[in-house]
Amino acid sequence: MKSSALTDIGSKRKINQDSIFSTDDAIGKLPNLYIVADGMGGHKAGDYASRECIEAMTSYIKEYNDICTPISVLEYAIYTANINICNDSRSNQELEGMGTTVVAATVVDGMIYVANVGDSRLYIVQDNNLIQLTQDHSLVEEMVKRGEITESDARIHPNKNIITRALGSGDNVVVDFFEIEADKVDRVLLCSDGLTNMVDDTEIMDVILHSDNIEKATRILVDKANKYGGKDNISVILVEM
Repeated sequence: MKSSALTDIGSKRKINQDSIFSTDDAIGKLPNLYIVADGMGGHKAGDYASRECIEAMTSYIKEYNDICTPISVLEYAIYTANINICNDSRSNQELEGMGTTVVAATVVDGMIYVANVGDSRLYIVQDNNLIQLTQDHSLVEEMVKRGEITESDARIHPNKNIITRALGSGDNVVVDFFEIEADKVDRVLLCSDGLTNMVDDTEIMDVILHSDNIEKATRILVDKANKYGGKDNISVILVEM
């Protein structure tokens, strides 16, 4: 298993509020770990929130010694990060109202375990198809589910950046979990909405399938997001199974 990770400020933003973590080696009880966090808030607050998310999660995972499931490790790591972000937001006026999305994955004993909050996504590549495994916690996604707008409409909707779940929004965060057999998957893609709002799924799939290696694919995906406007920070982690 091999991964490639890249985060980019984009073409329009002055600060990169995305943070990423990627290791193919063991961290704590997990044999590998991949995280994308997309921060939000005032000047520097979003940057702080996403960075705090990564630091709190990885610190928790490194120190956690109890024997439990990979999902439990991800779950309590995210809970810990959420508590830290909420406490910092309350104690520092400059950080008030900050938050972050998070999508995290680990591959353990032939299974891919995934956790997400917000609209950063995890895709799998399976039989030359790109499949979104996570579900966006966003206003437009709820509108799509209710049949009020189409998925095509959602891509250009003026409220597409309004999310309905985030770390930092309250002491009790609701996390979605997924798992899938690793031998059914060729590659895994974790990304922030700075990629998916700029590059559609068909083109993302084309890049992944036709690049010489995952490092090149990662770079091309970021470059395409910037080419098409780069309106937000862009983060990509691509894992070859």
